[in-house]
Amino acid sequence: MTGSGKSTLAGELGRILGLPVHYVDEEIGWLPGWRSRPAGEQRELALRIADEPAWVFDSVYGYYRHDVLERAELILCLDYPRFVSLGRLLLRTVRRVSTGQESCNGNRETWARVLGKDSIIRWHFSTFASRRRLMRDFEQTLGSDRVRRFASPRETRRWLASLEANRLGSNS
Repeated sequence: MTGSGKSTLAGELGRILGLPVHYVDEEIGWLPGWRSRPAGEQRELALRIADEPAWVFDSVYGYYRHDVLERAELILCLDYPRFVSLGRLLLRTVRRVSTGQESCNGNRETWARVLGKDSIIRWHFSTFASRRRLMRDFEQTLGSDRVRRFASPRETRRWLASLEANRLGSNS
């Protein structure tokens, strides 16, 4: 879900498990000037990464979603209430616009972009319901052994803490 904290979770998971983390917007999706990389190139890059023995993606785009998920051992879904992901997205967007913080590949969010037709806020509203259905479909079709759907940030933090505790315990 846009704004839910996927990249933050991916970074934490990679740190805990010692796995390489791949940030899809940066490495696969967007080029400088907010140009979308062609779909075929995106798929090729994603599959090259997914062919590696271990990895964490922070997201997957529809162009290659099926191929990557097929190779994934575990799929984490942040299925938070809209007010959580939208609130996080608004805070992040305001911070990036007001500080000039780079989003990816030299791209920066601006008020014109936030208020325009390519608005990340608009994207959140137009994709929220379909993303929620998609996550729940993953859980139904792939099962709870492969899909872990979190309904709140607290639930996600607890899971990460237990994962880290188990990892530390097994290294003692």
